Parts: sequence; structure tokens; C-alpha cells
Amino acid sequence: MEFLHPKILWFAVIIPLLAAYYIWVGRRGATLSVTTLGGRRAPRTLRYWLRPLPIILRLGAIAMLIVAMARPISKSYSHEVDVEGVDIVLAIDSSSSMLAQDFEPNRLESAKKMAASFVADRENDRFSLVTFAGEAYSLTPLTISRGDVQTMLGSLRCGVIDDGTAIGNGLATALNRLRDSDATSKVVVLLTDGVNNRGQISPMMAADIARDMGVKLYTIGVGSEGEAPYPAQDYFGNYQLVMVPVEIDEALLRDMAEKTGGKYFRATDEEALESIYDEINDLEKSEVQVTEYYHHDELYERWLVYALLLLAAEFIVRRLILNRLP
Repeated sequence: MEFLHPKILWFAVIIPLLAAYYIWVGRRGATLSVTTLGGRRAPRTLRYWLRPLPIILRLGAIAMLIVAMARPISKSYSHEVDVEGVDIVLAIDSSSSMLAQDFEPNRLESAKKMAASFVADRENDRFSLVTFAGEAYSLTPLTISRGDVQTMLGSLRCGVIDDGTAIGNGLATALNRLRDSDATSKVVVLLTDGVNNRGQISPMMAADIARDMGVKLYTIGVGSEGEAPYPAQDYFGNYQLVMVPVEIDEALLRDMAEKTGGKYFRATDEEALESIYDEINDLEKSEVQVTEYYHHDELYERWLVYALLLLAAEFIVRRLILNRLP
């Protein structure tokens, strides 16, 4: 409960002053002596104990009137949330080169971790997961279940499909997931560490399709500069780290992204990759519209009723029960 005129409540200070006044007047009142009792005090009946009740009722009525004048109200709030999320497909390279250890523990595991964090931060969006190497396939449909997407991210491995880097096929598979999307904003985040060398669809042709579909493409090139340590198997079946050149077709990835109104990023370490996902998160905001409703009910009528009831009770007690002597 709140008050529209709370300063009026300061008038309540007169209540203890009135109470003190009534006590003072009562003590100064004359004492009636009844001689027929032989000097003994008259018995204290129920009427004797009810003598302060009219004053108490009157003070209560005054308090109720003060509360009523302060205009008590009860407030209630409600709101409607209209969320317009983004449909996002994560297309992640799972070719053997993603095992390079210029990231900790390797490129693929680092990419999975950053992508899982990105998914966790976007509560209102639908996600799909696509992986590609020499060919591409979809791991999840568009879903609001972030847990399902993160589970499939955790299961992503190199060597499950033919090796190679089919960037065009990867993007085309991602676009297929967005074909029936009615979202206002549709996005593909494509991550790779290589050069397109496989697939039936050229990367630029896939980018043209994305542009025509109104899909924005963000491309990420993953890999350090120069050379990176890669676990290679020798003739005896033992693994050892060898340095291999880092080859990323940055010009192609940049052209693909710019064609769709997106952006190309280069991640040379895990911190850079994390900041890239943070930037994409800021660039692609879900639209959340909140409409608030405010309502209040006036409560002063009930406090007036309380005051009238107390005044009526005072009249009944004073005139009918106590019935003062003339």
C-alpha cells in the first residue's frame, strides 16, 4: 500500500496528544461518593472497565480519517515481453588441420568451447550446428534448446567425414537450415582454418545464395601466423609434433562476408577468438520489446467506512452501555 499524500500522515501525532489530554481530564474529574456503602469502595463492574472504550474508539476513528485523507492506494504492475530472436547457424570446420596445437589444446577444441559459450549467452535465439571437412552435414536443426546444440558441439570430432575443406558445401548446408526460417534476422557464423579444396559448390556461389536469402555471413579464420605445431604420425605409428604452414584464404573469407553485409575476423589465439564471438554477440542483438502496464486502486473508501464504524461503536458504548449519569 502507498499514499498519494503521505505528508498528511504527520497529523497522526495529534493522537497521542489527545490520548494524554483525555487521561488528564479523566483524572481531574470529580469522584462520586456513595454514603450508603459505609465508606467502602463501590464494586468495579464491567461498566467500570469499559469507561476508556469510547475514547479509544474515537481516537481510532480519527486515525482512520487521517489515513483516508492521505489517499491510500494499492499498485499493481504487469508487462508483456515480445521477443524477436535471431536464427543462427554455426558452421565449424572439422578437417584434420583443426588438430593443430597453436590453440590450447587444439583449434577444434578451442572453437567448440568458444561456440558453446556464445550459444549460452543468447537466450532468445534459435541455433543449428553444421560441420564440414571434405563434405558437409548438419548436426542439429534450428532449435531453441541450447543444451542440445551444446551437446552436439561437445561430440564434434575430426576424422568422422572425408578430409579436406569444402567451404562452399559447408555454407550451402547451413543455408539449407535457414531455408524455412521466418526470423527477421538470419546469420551464419562460419569458422575454418584452411583453403577451399573440396566440394561441389563454390564458396562465392554459396555467398551469393546467402545474400539473396537475406542471410548475413560472419567468417572466422582460425590459426596463428606463419607455422603451427601439428601432431603427425611417423612410420612406426608414433605421434610427434611437426611444424606446418598456416594457410587461410583470408581474401575469399572476407569477400564472402562482405557480399552478405557481414564481416571477416582473424583469430590467431584463443583470446582473439573469444573476443570475436563477443563482437558478433554485440552485432546481432535480439529485439526484445517490453510493454509495462500500471494500475492502482483507491483504498480511502474502506478507511472512511472503518472510521464511521468506530464512531458508531463509540456512540453505542457511550449512550447505551455506559449511559452516563445526568
